[in-house]
Amino acid sequence: MTEQPVPLPYADPAFLADPFPLYRHLREDGPVRRAVIAGGLEAWLVTRYEDGLAALSDSRLSSDVRDAADTRLLRQLPGTERESMLSNMLRSDPPDHTRLRRLVSKAFTARRVAGMRPRIQEITDRLLDAVVPTGRADLVADFALPLPVTVISELLGVPVDDRHDFQHWTDRMIMRGAGPPDPAVVNEAWLHMRAYVTELIRDKRDRPADDLLSDLVAARDEEQRLTEDELVAMVFLLLAAGYITTVNLIGGGISTLLAHPDQFELLRSDPSLLPGAIEEFLRYDGPVSPGIARFAREDVEIAGVTVPRGATVLIGSALADRDPARFPDPERLDITRQDNAHLAFGHGIHYCLGAPLARLEGQIAIGTVLRRLPDLALAVPADEIPWRPGGLRGPQSLPVTFTPGEPATG
Repeated sequence: MTEQPVPLPYADPAFLADPFPLYRHLREDGPVRRAVIAGGLEAWLVTRYEDGLAALSDSRLSSDVRDAADTRLLRQLPGTERESMLSNMLRSDPPDHTRLRRLVSKAFTARRVAGMRPRIQEITDRLLDAVVPTGRADLVADFALPLPVTVISELLGVPVDDRHDFQHWTDRMIMRGAGPPDPAVVNEAWLHMRAYVTELIRDKRDRPADDLLSDLVAARDEEQRLTEDELVAMVFLLLAAGYITTVNLIGGGISTLLAHPDQFELLRSDPSLLPGAIEEFLRYDGPVSPGIARFAREDVEIAGVTVPRGATVLIGSALADRDPARFPDPERLDITRQDNAHLAFGHGIHYCLGAPLARLEGQIAIGTVLRRLPDLALAVPADEIPWRPGGLRGPQSLPVTFTPGEPATG
């Protein structure tokens, strides 16, 4: 393949607001395309559904960034205690991945998550109570962000009052634009985050409670099932991954509905469509874009294209989920769509562990907004909504107006 890499224009607000025309062009142009992605890195972009599905289960494609030939990938991570940040299940392969995932999988089973519904509804109503009387809100800052942060904090046993700090540090470490991140900013954020997580672990050792973090500390201290670096990395991953994509699902889902009034009214009139609507939001404009990174352990042939050993492979789930070979009329939002096996949560052994929780939070959050905020509308023109710069997709803010009401709770 001799074509020059196609740059994804993360500095262009129009692309951030709607990347799908370019995605469609890339998918139509070929099944594997070299591209310059967030952070200025080059990747081999897999553009079609069947190829992406196969690649997500291909053991020749590693999740460990240390298998990448491009050393800039490692340099974009914190230089201080880098190994401890990499010691998590997102960036590991079997057998370590199997062991680490097993430690937390019980906390995210469908049955365990279903039991959290009353508490998630309570948090949702409390957050909306604060804005309902005013008739105005930023549904990201006031709602879509604090909801999943509060839920994952309570699940882990982390003080909710600390959420602003760890959200700030996480953003500094993982947000990517057109160019490479500032190593000094990334390092400083990681040092703060590691110190914070270390203090949390120390507190749970002294005062264990009925929460996931206490269970992980016990697994480290009593059963020796993970190292101290793995414990720190696990807590960081759960804190960060536990809220970022769900913020984008909720904010992006509401934004998508506001852009499709017919689907908005259909869902508001029939809340039983909510589970299917969440799946359609994930397919149509999911919270990860353009996709999921892997690293070739050896030369790998994908759709007739030989990807060299060490290459970064970006499995374009956002492109695949609008592949007309898999989804009829894929550019149309259809909350009643039945066959909706999207790749927004990945596939294979790395399928998103928190998917049941994200789905439930999305259903409760969006359903409650539709019920409690009548005459919901954007407070600014749609083209003035700012979108996240790269890798993670969702509105950074979502100012809306609605008819004021009364709080639901005392």
